[in-house]
Amino acid sequence: MSFLEESLISKGVPGRGRRTGSVGRAAHAARSAAAVGVLGAIAIGASGCSVKGADNANLILGKQAFVAKCGACHTLARADTKGIAGPNLDEVFRASVAEGLQRNAVRTVVEGQVQNPNVAGVMPAHLAGGATLSDIAAYVAQSVDKPGNDTGLLASAVEAPGAGKPALEKAGKLDIDANPAGQLAYTAAKAEATPGAVTITMANMSGVSHNIAIEAGENGAAAKGSPIGASSFISKGSTSVTVNLKPGKYTFFCQAPGHRAAGMYGTLTVK
Repeated sequence: MSFLEESLISKGVPGRGRRTGSVGRAAHAARSAAAVGVLGAIAIGASGCSVKGADNANLILGKQAFVAKCGACHTLARADTKGIAGPNLDEVFRASVAEGLQRNAVRTVVEGQVQNPNVAGVMPAHLAGGATLSDIAAYVAQSVDKPGNDTGLLASAVEAPGAGKPALEKAGKLDIDANPAGQLAYTAAKAEATPGAVTITMANMSGVSHNIAIEAGENGAAAKGSPIGASSFISKGSTSVTVNLKPGKYTFFCQAPGHRAAGMYGTLTVK
């Protein structure tokens, strides 16, 4: 029996050793989570108003912390994260929830996975504990495979990706920053510049490695041709690239595997 199955049973799921009913469903969820490594990197979220879940877990802090360090690797629809390096959390738990697995059992699986990560996986040990881990696990548990969108305070807990004002070039300099909360997005989805040499600078305080590259044409998530320029990768600090732009449309995007496909791109208009 795996650690996660034992953890589920020790926390009140009756019938140790049985494979039917709630134990079977909990064990199924545990095996699924253990096999794929449920969560990526996690850190303490920013402060804010609270929405209390079970055991007084702070769902707002849980959502903020999940987005900040897990969203780059995992998809969770309610959190609007689209990472593809790790498993889609909605899909991981879908079958178990449909079969009747209680969401507090999902929470136990998430907590167990973070506390005892797969040594062969990419998630480091000791990423979260105490109230922070409780908040994250509670938010994930209440959100996985649940239709619709977060409402009330949860809806505004994290700014929508690319929701900032368009970035505007001034005197040959254009700032397009990576989302500081760790989302796979830039702070702006649109930018404007005048023709000529333009130095594009990306500040990145998220801790997730990003760069910024420029490609001719308005291509969205699909790469078309080679970039005309690209900055170096950086996880903390700033990086820049200088390109010679002609009038027209360009796409700026991150070259990290999976980031552009997950939504880290925007349109640059030169006129």
